[in-house]
Amino acid sequence: MDSVLRVQAPIGQRALLLTAVALPLTAWAVHAVALHKQLAATRHDPLTGLLRRDAYTARARRLLARHGDTTAVVMVDADHFKQINDTAGHPAGDAVLAAFGARLTAWAGPRAAAGRLGGDEFAVVLQLDADRREQRLEQLVRMLHTPVTLDDGRTVDVAASIGAATPDVLGTRDLTALQRAADTALYEGKHSGRAHLATLAHTTVPSINGRRAGRPGTAVWGRAA
Repeated sequence: MDSVLRVQAPIGQRALLLTAVALPLTAWAVHAVALHKQLAATRHDPLTGLLRRDAYTARARRLLARHGDTTAVVMVDADHFKQINDTAGHPAGDAVLAAFGARLTAWAGPRAAAGRLGGDEFAVVLQLDADRREQRLEQLVRMLHTPVTLDDGRTVDVAASIGAATPDVLGTRDLTALQRAADTALYEGKHSGRAHLATLAHTTVPSINGRRAGRPGTAVWGRAA
C-alpha cells in the first residue's frame, strides 16, 4: 500500500506542476489574442475592413520604395453618396461603403495597401505593370458600378470616380505627390464613369480649398458616362 502511495505522489506533483504552468500559458494566449484583435482594430476601419489612414500610409510607402515604377496609386471617391444616405437611409450608406471596401480588397489583392481615408474616400497602392493598367482599371470601374444589394432585398445603384498616378509617368515615388496627382485626375473626370490616369500636367495644378483644380489632359479608361 505504501509503495502505491509512493508511486502516486510524484505523479500527482507532476500533474499539479503541469497544471500550474498551463494556466499562465492559457491566460497569456488569451491575452495575446485580445492584443492582436486590439491591434487589428487600430489598423483597420471597422466598417469596410480597409486599413486606416496611418496603417495605409506606412504600407503604401513600403510598396512604393520596394517596387517603384511597377506600382500605381489609385484614388477612389463614391459618387452621389450623400444622395444614397438621404434617400435610402444611413444603414444603406454603410452597406455601400462596406461593399466598396470588399470590392477594393478583392480587386487589389492581399499584398496591396488598400485604405479608407475618410468618409467615402479610398486609396489603393498596388503593383500594376504598365501593360495591365488599362485592363485592371476598367475592371475596377465595372466592380464599383455594380449595384449593391441590401439586407432587406433592395438594390442601390452605385458609382465611383477613379484617378490613378504612377511613378514611371510622374517621375516620383513620393506618396503625397502621387496621391495629389491621382486626386486631380479623379476630380477632372468626376462622374464620368471612367478611370483617369494622371500625367505630369496634374502635378502643376494649384490646390483650391484642399482640392486640386484644373483640367489638364488625361488618359481615360472604363465605361462611358
